[in-house]
Amino acid sequence: MSNLLSISSKDVIHHLKMSCQIPQILEGIATRKIIVDTASSAGITVNDEELQQEGDRLRFAKKLVKAADTFAWLKSHHLSVDEFEELVYNTVLSQKVAYHLFSDKVESFFYQNQLDFVAAVTYEVRIDDYELALELFYALQENELTFPEIAREYIQNPELRRAGGYQGVRHRKDFRPEIASSVFAATPPDVVKPIVTPSCVYLIWVEEIIQPELNEQLRQTIISELFASWLNEQIMFSDLTIQLDTDEVKSEDDLLHQA
Repeated sequence: MSNLLSISSKDVIHHLKMSCQIPQILEGIATRKIIVDTASSAGITVNDEELQQEGDRLRFAKKLVKAADTFAWLKSHHLSVDEFEELVYNTVLSQKVAYHLFSDKVESFFYQNQLDFVAAVTYEVRIDDYELALELFYALQENELTFPEIAREYIQNPELRRAGGYQGVRHRKDFRPEIASSVFAATPPDVVKPIVTPSCVYLIWVEEIIQPELNEQLRQTIISELFASWLNEQIMFSDLTIQLDTDEVKSEDDLLHQA
């Protein structure tokens, strides 16, 4: 027989405070308020078709195929049907505000920061000894060794070793500055000369340099990044008055009402 465990809203808020999550919660509340206020000022509304499309997208993303799946998910997250609709509404409203503010700024941002969107497909091996790294580099230049052979010999991590040191597709910001300058100056496919850093020496094979294309996916990414930066600025320069008194809290809604 299981024991009934009673958890009050006061317990929830105390746990959020003790786990240092209150700042993120309050930032989320402030973000929602800023979006709602901006939408109201700009006359941005959400129609039923947009709500239906986003609701369907969310259910698909959560693999909520049947109605029973949806209700079980709502129950597990302590959400009512009305609150689910509010969640969907807030998502659509946020997207529309972001598009309203930044859709006409995407192209100029892209061309001003085009180098940041160039990507590289790389493989790397980290070695402690520069002389050894240089020896391996010249062996690669002379086709005496292949990069996969070096990876199998010098990479300790089993998964990374099996992948031959593959690092995926990465942008300039994903590399250390001294590494980025060498990688993006390479003429692939080629290995760059060993790069010394405070922690180790990098031997990097550049398989491909991918030039950016302003497609719809990248357009949405830029809008999202500009919007997130704008929201951070709004929160930073807003005069937010926060009052949290757990002794006075009577319901979960109090956390929202006191921000």
